[in-house]
This record gives sequence, structure tokens and C-alpha cells, in this order.
Amino acid sequence: MDASECKFFLGQVVHHRLFDYRGVIFDVDPVFSGSEDWYRQMARSRPPRHRPWYHVLVSGAEHSTYVAERNLEVDPSGRPVEHPALEQLFSDFSSGQYNPRVNNN
Repeated sequence: MDASECKFFLGQVVHHRLFDYRGVIFDVDPVFSGSEDWYRQMARSRPPRHRPWYHVLVSGAEHSTYVAERNLEVDPSGRPVEHPALEQLFSDFSSGQYNPRVNNN
């Protein structure tokens, strides 16, 4: 699977359909990459493992989540999110999305 098959992208602000929170995507796995135990315990709606999963900084919190593609939708508000790790991962916010920092290593 390549990036063209992912519905969402790095820096995109999204809304979780089930748990009603906003956040920003900071990493994408083309398929589920967690453990079997985590999936059984945390993914109770049993979303597909063969579709993309996203690492999301949760707005108004200090943690991140790991979310199946089917549980996300675009956040139409155009507002930024609030999270202490934003500056480490993104350079700025414009036109309703974050621009990932360029790693010059």
C-alpha cells in the first residue's frame, strides 16, 4: 500500500467519529502495526487491520492515540489543535493544516 491509498495525511486535522475528539495526524502506518493484545483490548469495534492506521495528537490533551482509518473524518472547523508536542513535529499551521517539520539529519 502506498500513500495514495491513505485517506488522510500528515498534518491533517481530523475528528474521531466514535469518541468525538479532534487531533492532528503525525504518523501513518499502511496497516495495523500494534500487538495482538492491544488490538483485542483497545480496538473493540474491530476495525480492519489491512487498512491504514494513524497516530494522532489529541487536542486539549497530552497524549496521542492510534486510530483506524474508518474511525476518522476530516475536521471541517479550520481551527488549530492544542497539544504540547506540536512544535516538535510541525513547523506551522496554515489553511487549516499543519506543516511537518523537515528533519535535516
